[in-house]
Amino acid sequence: MNGLGRLAATQSIAAMQFINAAAFNPLFGAAFCGTTAACVLLAIASLFMWHKSAGIFHLAGSLLYLVGAILVTLTFSLPLNGALAAVDATSADGANLWAGYFTSWMAWNHVRTAGALAAAASLTIALCLPHNEGAA
Repeated sequence: MNGLGRLAATQSIAAMQFINAAAFNPLFGAAFCGTTAACVLLAIASLFMWHKSAGIFHLAGSLLYLVGAILVTLTFSLPLNGALAAVDATSADGANLWAGYFTSWMAWNHVRTAGALAAAASLTIALCLPHNEGAA
C-alpha cells in the first residue's frame, strides 16, 4: 500500500481496482469463509471447555479474529473497496476518493492485522496448554 501511495492517484486507483478484483477467487472465498466458520465453532466449543485452561484462550482467539479481522473486513474494507471499484480512475472524483480511501483503508488494515495477530497469539497459547484437564 505504501508503494501505491507514492503513485499518482489514477495509477493507484487502477492498481487497487485490479488487486481487489483478483483477490476474490474460490481459494480466497474458502479461506475467508472457512476461518470464519472455524472460529464461530471454536467460540461455541470454548463455552463447553471453560473449566480448562485453554478455554479462555480459545474464546479470546476466536472473538479477536471474528471481530478484529472478519468484522473489520466486512464493515470497513469491503465497502471502501466497493466504492473504489465504482469510480473512474481518471476522474476528479476518483482522485478525491483515493485520498480518503488510502488513509482509511490503511488505518483499518492495521486494526485488522492487529486483530489477526492477537487472535493467532491467543490460539497458539491455547494449543500449548493442556487440553485433557479433568480427564479420568
